[in-house]
Amino acid sequence: MIYKVYYQETKQRNPQRETTQSLYLEAETEVDARVLVEDNTEYNIEFIEPLEGNFLDYEKENPEFQLTEFNK
Repeated sequence: MIYKVYYQETKQRNPQRETTQSLYLEAETEVDARVLVEDNTEYNIEFIEPLEGNFLDYEKENPEFQLTEFNK
């Protein structure tokens, strides 16, 4: 399944909507998606959203849509 992960680049300050970023990744479960991001970045994860059906189709229309892959 594809997940959209909302995050802040640092854990040092409180999250602000204006600085929230996102990435897309493929994982078996939401827990797996969280572990992938936590093990490979210093990001402060705010929210993880599963994408499927029309929601995934809509996100794919975004020119910035690109799946993030981490080396295992």
